[in-house]
Amino acid sequence: MSDESAGGAVPGPDGALRCPWGLSTEDYVTYHDEEWGRPVHGDDALFERVSLEAFQSGLSWITILRRREGFRAAFAGFKISDVAAFTDSDRERLLADEGIIRNRAKIDATLANARVLADWPEGELDTLIWSHAPDPATRPAPRVIGDVPAITDESTALSKALKKRGLRFVGPTTAYALMQACGLVNDHLVDCVARRR
Repeated sequence: MSDESAGGAVPGPDGALRCPWGLSTEDYVTYHDEEWGRPVHGDDALFERVSLEAFQSGLSWITILRRREGFRAAFAGFKISDVAAFTDSDRERLLADEGIIRNRAKIDATLANARVLADWPEGELDTLIWSHAPDPATRPAPRVIGDVPAITDESTALSKALKKRGLRFVGPTTAYALMQACGLVNDHLVDCVARRR
């Protein structure tokens, strides 16, 4: 069985091996190569990722990725203090904004999360999220897509910690996707060119 049929790294247009999902569209190639799995720090940057992962729940990531600039415009660049100050009229504006996913529950969760986070000391979200990063020495590099989990003990613990502090739409699967996207774990396949960057 070839690596490709087994879910292993596959060659891209440039011949470099990549995670199979990272080659499905040009948007994904850029996201895979330049962003996914690279460390993200800063409360506002992490608030953006928490919010986008929540909006992704039940949808494909490409749907969110292609609307990311719309999300950034709609949510004031995900600056926590600005989003926390949004009013009912802002909420109505968001519900009518075709540049984002107009899901009432997810919009409400994003606004509520901003209000919670606005009361945290600067750097606390960053510290909390990164305190759940597993020791990379204990995690072998995945060889095939099937080796990549959807939930881990760490993502379950992160989800519980975020929920305990009042955040919404942060279940264990969403928390693990956040951990992958923000570089808390490196789930690029062992032969993937991006793993070595």
